[in-house]
Amino acid sequence: MQNQITSRILATALACLVTGSSFAQGIVLPGAGPINRSMGGASTAAPIDAAGALLWNPGSITGLGGSQMMFGAEFLYTRTTLDSSLPADAFGPGVPGGPVSGSSDSHSGVPVLPTIALVYSNPDSDFAYGLGVFTIGGFGVNYAASGTNPLLTAQPPNGFGIGNAYSRLNLLQIAPTVAVQLVDGLSIGFAPTVTMGDLALAPALFAAPDNADGGLPTYSDAQNGRWRYALGFQVGVYLETMSGWNFGLSFKSKQWFEEFEFQSAGETGAPRTLTANPEYPMIISLGTSFTGFEGWVSAVDVRYIDYANASVFGDDAAFQADGSVPGLGWDSTVGVALGLQREFQNGVSLRAGYDFGQSPISNDKTGFNVLSSALWNHAVTTGATLPVNHALSMSLAYVHVFEASSSGAIQTPAGPVPGSSVEITQVSDTLSMGFDVKF
Repeated sequence: MQNQITSRILATALACLVTGSSFAQGIVLPGAGPINRSMGGASTAAPIDAAGALLWNPGSITGLGGSQMMFGAEFLYTRTTLDSSLPADAFGPGVPGGPVSGSSDSHSGVPVLPTIALVYSNPDSDFAYGLGVFTIGGFGVNYAASGTNPLLTAQPPNGFGIGNAYSRLNLLQIAPTVAVQLVDGLSIGFAPTVTMGDLALAPALFAAPDNADGGLPTYSDAQNGRWRYALGFQVGVYLETMSGWNFGLSFKSKQWFEEFEFQSAGETGAPRTLTANPEYPMIISLGTSFTGFEGWVSAVDVRYIDYANASVFGDDAAFQADGSVPGLGWDSTVGVALGLQREFQNGVSLRAGYDFGQSPISNDKTGFNVLSSALWNHAVTTGATLPVNHALSMSLAYVHVFEASSSGAIQTPAGPVPGSSVEITQVSDTLSMGFDVKF
């Protein structure tokens, strides 16, 4: 009986350890480079810099009005907090002997996200060419073991959780791009995309637990892997009108990854190979902008991110017969980006933006997504560009994501634990900077 109770406690805690997003609308970063970020990422119909145009609409690079290159870096500071609680006797008489609860902060650090963007446009040609290298998303959470937070206490029989927990995903995309102006004001563009992904999970709930020592089954870590590659494509249409209204539409395919493979070990130290097959979701963007007032650009983007049909992210978040949990149970989301730019005669530009994004995690899935802190709903952005000379300019941007939270019950193979709770809270700030060269 005690063994069954202990096994159930272990499964409960491990049900919460999947991934940890520290970026934006799910794992998707809403912009690239300081100019695009300060516009809230709204650039599907507002090509004011190479990075934003290459990221969200390859057809719009013909609207940049010339050749340019941008180098940028983004510093992301995210604060994520995990709270959990269990009532007395949650797993049977005396287990636990009284209510237990605690709060833990993730020690995620400050990752640096690079951006490189190049567009070459010959005024005597209808074609434009580009190359983008972007950080397009990821996650990263690092929780220390706790003596009070139930989900981060020691593994049974000495606690109710799994101790310290760690997750990391870095996604870097390369997008060689070509666009052509079909008629005055109408362009289309295409870009094959190559995405590189670095993934680590400890423990790895997507794989069945190991019971090589004949005691309690435990989940292995998935940290010893290499960068994996994915292929996909994006296509976009951009329309400029004489009235100052511009329109854009783009389609980003899924990024189909090769299988992630991890050299892990079982309970006795014997070699164990774990595999996972996540996909980066399909994204559809629709945008409009208005440039009818001299020196002003206003832009709106609406974005649909199809998590529900992306492997792992959209797969069912439920225990299987072998003890594994194959997916996160994320829903597809819709986001809105607003941006406004004022450019002065001396070349100085000021910008402000706003982002709204739905969380892909419903409350009933919170217990399966303790480390998937894709919770933000509202963000504000601001930034400026300062000319250094006729060709070189420096840009800065600041992004604040307001605090958001999600809460639900702790999950077990038998269902949610009555009287239990788990809550994730997240807030983040970003500083982005870069240099643009026009030639």
